Amino acid sequence: MTLLLQDRDERGVVTLTLNRPQAFNALSEAMLTALGDAFDALAEDQTVRAVILAASGTAFCAGHDLKEMRAEPSPAYYERLFAQCTNVMLSIQRLPVPVIARVHGLATAAGCQLVAMCDLAVASDDARLAVSGVNVGLFCATPGVALSRNVPRKAAFEMLVTGEFVSAEQARSLGLVNRVAAADALDDEVEALVASIVAKPRVTVAMGKALFYRQIEVDIESAYVDASTTMACNMMDPSALEGVQAFIEKRSPTWSVAST
Repeated sequence: MTLLLQDRDERGVVTLTLNRPQAFNALSEAMLTALGDAFDALAEDQTVRAVILAASGTAFCAGHDLKEMRAEPSPAYYERLFAQCTNVMLSIQRLPVPVIARVHGLATAAGCQLVAMCDLAVASDDARLAVSGVNVGLFCATPGVALSRNVPRKAAFEMLVTGEFVSAEQARSLGLVNRVAAADALDDEVEALVASIVAKPRVTVAMGKALFYRQIEVDIESAYVDASTTMACNMMDPSALEGVQAFIEKRSPTWSVAST
């Protein structure tokens, strides 16, 4: 069975589908390798406009493959495994296009981390999310890094020390997902978000995404310096010059194929 399915439409929207339904799409080493390779390849593809991360079966992702982890208990193995996982998570941020998690069923531990690391997330109304490692004696340390950058501090800590699930609506109110839709309308809601993104110039979105993650980790003065420089560079891009001129002239912008 192919662990990671890939599909692309004519707009350059790529859908990656986790495909271990019998294991609730647990992140085995092989799955992490497949994800990392896919993200790295897409990062070099100038025709990609957006990436949707989806999953087959009844769950989005149950986190790490605990059976695989338990088979080789050594510090070196675990350090290597979590370093691999961290690199995959960071590769999502390194992609120059938005990555949207399409969440259904369960998203637990590193599966919840995947949701948190994606730039955007749309969940079905029956989805449930948790950082539940603490329930088996393993604090979700690496998922906590992503979680605490999405939701308020006390909410993140409560999830981490209780391992309790939050509903899709709770996740939305906390900021862990952007939108919630009925299960039969999930794809339509994802598409509405994608359509809005691909209507914008690719270069603008790429520049903005890179800045967003840089500035959020530094002090406010440094963030403003970086943002000002980025905005000045963005303003000199042909897509921005055309967009502003179109606004002045009260018409729709005509962006080149290269811009979009």
